[in-house]
Amino acid sequence: MKAYRITGLVPLGSVTQNFTQDVVATSKKEAEHKVLSTLGGRHKVKRRQILIESTKEIKPTQSQAPKVLYELGEKLGINSEEE
Repeated sequence: MKAYRITGLVPLGSVTQNFTQDVVATSKKEAEHKVLSTLGGRHKVKRRQILIESTKEIKPTQSQAPKVLYELGEKLGINSEEE
């Protein structure tokens, strides 16, 4: 599993909003699928309306996303139960 940072644009009514999401996936294609699925479900936007501008593999320590830290935290030596 790897961490990916995906940036792009999503139309929300009459406004187009920039977005950045960090996700955990096995491949670049799976990471993009997760983002399209999440944004489409939350905002009722079709996949073809979402524009993904970039997909980069990142180090898990560069992310602040709780899902990334939780799923890859054991590899990093981060234990969320300590707090």
